[in-house]
Amino acid sequence: MIPYDYDLFVIGAGSGGVRAARMAAGLGVRVAVAENRYLGGTCVNVGCVPKKLFVYAAHFHEDFKAAPGFGWTLSEPQFSWQHLRAQKDQEITRLQGIYGNLLAGSGVTVINGQAQLIDAHTVSIAGQHYRCGRILIATGGWPDVPAFPGSEHVVTSNEMFALEALPKRLLIVGGGYIAVEFAGIMHGLGVETTLCYRGDKLLRGFDEDIRDFVAQEMQKKGLRIVFNTDIERIEKTAEGFVAQTKQGQTLTADLVLYATGRSPNTAGLGLAEAGVALDKRGAVIINDGYQTNVPSIYALGDVTHRFSLTPVATAEAMALVNLLYTDQRSPVDYDHIPTAVFCQPNVGTVGLSEAEARRRYDDIVIYKSVFTPMKHTLSGLGEKTLMKMVVRRSTDQVLGLHMVGAEAGEIIQGMAVALRAGATKAVFDSTLGIHPTAAEEFVTMRKPVGE
Repeated sequence: MIPYDYDLFVIGAGSGGVRAARMAAGLGVRVAVAENRYLGGTCVNVGCVPKKLFVYAAHFHEDFKAAPGFGWTLSEPQFSWQHLRAQKDQEITRLQGIYGNLLAGSGVTVINGQAQLIDAHTVSIAGQHYRCGRILIATGGWPDVPAFPGSEHVVTSNEMFALEALPKRLLIVGGGYIAVEFAGIMHGLGVETTLCYRGDKLLRGFDEDIRDFVAQEMQKKGLRIVFNTDIERIEKTAEGFVAQTKQGQTLTADLVLYATGRSPNTAGLGLAEAGVALDKRGAVIINDGYQTNVPSIYALGDVTHRFSLTPVATAEAMALVNLLYTDQRSPVDYDHIPTAVFCQPNVGTVGLSEAEARRRYDDIVIYKSVFTPMKHTLSGLGEKTLMKMVVRRSTDQVLGLHMVGAEAGEIIQGMAVALRAGATKAVFDSTLGIHPTAAEEFVTMRKPVGE
């Protein structure tokens, strides 16, 4: 039998792949990682990290508007996109270096280049073949642009982080995380922004009250949202781009961003040739142990198209390494996964939506509060906050917590611990609030909706 070059070969140096490689190497496993773009994957380079930096930058627009209400007199603020982009690039370069050092310090071999499976135990990169005991696919996702006349004119979220200059007018197509977040970012940076979505509400899959409230608050800020609208074609003109819709509308812009979803990044890996089963979207099909139908090949994270969130990928990586190389069993609990949408105002949510809860149980009670946060009693901006709690009456257990408002992600992270611990409404009621904060509203809501 030909000896293996590596015990574990990881394809993809994103959050999940790096965590798996480091953990396995720390246990004495001989590990290599192949990456054909950038260390850190989507999250570090063209996702979570630069997006959050841009969100911070965009929010200064409202902070400047709010300042006079608190006694500050300001000259007209000036914004430099080039400076922000350079600062972002510097931070991303720093993080890439950290990832490289962490891998090297763990004894992981990093190989730059496009990996392709030859068979169940062989990976090829630039003509070099590596024999591997196990192979882990952790290549994440990639922006998906549907085919239509003029689709070659659009950009995706990848390109938005490296624009040479901001457009004056931006058309965003989509209604999910990325579309909603970039709408807030670009509007906050002074771009005339239109959000075009084929559905009647943004953020499919979120609680209905959250969906309605987010759109309402975004529109209050001056963002234009066009619902129930499909793009038929896009034409390039001397003045920019003209999008014709199936509903007979004409939308003009200097740049068109398509944020209509991401697909598993499996093209060109040789998975089908190696016998690995993929679903109709190209996602790698795995069992509960992250194993494909080919016993030596595993997959985790966005490439499996199950829960496309960075913390899920890293948790799956830890679970897989423990499963393969230790006596520990640490399966990922996919219930109560908290998530945030960094639009303006932020969304934070954990647990069941009202609709999901009502499908499971027939004794659901809802608590809800809409209020003006203290900051905006003086800011003059008129922004509201929504908090919502979903409770099962028979057990008093809190099943879901949802929020739209400043720092919603920070607040819901703590609430997620309470949900996982099985907190009841009585526990929330008996918890003293921190006053004055918005978060205390979650422990002071006493009257159910409709009662």
